[in-house]
Amino acid sequence: MNIVIIGSGNVAAVLGRKLVRAGHQIVQIYGRNAAAASELAYEWNTESTNYTSLIIKTADVYLIAVADAAIAPVAADLRLKDKVVAHTAAAVPMEVLKNCTENYGVFYPLQSMRKQQENIPELTIYTEASNAAAKKILDQLAASITTGPVQTADLDKRARLHVAAVFANNFTNYLFDLAESFCKKEGIDFHELLPLVQNTVERLAGESPSQMQTGPAARKDGETIQRHRELLKEYPEHLSVYNFLTEALMCH
Repeated sequence: MNIVIIGSGNVAAVLGRKLVRAGHQIVQIYGRNAAAASELAYEWNTESTNYTSLIIKTADVYLIAVADAAIAPVAADLRLKDKVVAHTAAAVPMEVLKNCTENYGVFYPLQSMRKQQENIPELTIYTEASNAAAKKILDQLAASITTGPVQTADLDKRARLHVAAVFANNFTNYLFDLAESFCKKEGIDFHELLPLVQNTVERLAGESPSQMQTGPAARKDGETIQRHRELLKEYPEHLSVYNFLTEALMCH
């Protein structure tokens, strides 16, 4: 398919690379950041623009991969007749695109993405569309860049998935950040923890997290907890999080 990508950030970059590798043609990239859009255009041997008025009107699909708050303003400037237009956000209704075209929808990749990643991650893509024809095209596009089944999700389901993803990924990564900063200050190599982290993630494929919890809070081991708190006295942020999560686990 011939595709225009609107956006030049993390999601735009990763999706674009996936699409190019799947044999699709990115015929243009739009970005408010002209330098970022130009860099991606050079990578994909295509053209870029930072004016919505110059977005070409002849592509098959237009993917809007911008910050949630920017979707409506971008869509307000698009008039693409019967072209398929989709945004990539979890928490934005597809109807924000209804004035762009009659064939609008959502192309939501559930994944943490950074444009600097050397290895492009596997994606689970959820689609929704205003009609069957647009849904078919979005599903075909999703199937071409994923190994698993394409999922359907309306706004309510996507919002709930996004909340769950924040707990599973964003909050977890924050805890990794705390662990790494503690290790650095205490002269410990953070990478010594990776076998533990990898084992936990691998076990999730076959076990429920509720059955995997271990540690001093789960055991209600007050003596060990107090020793930990002593070690964290000079780390107020770490201690605050430790206390909150310890209390939560002991009451769980």
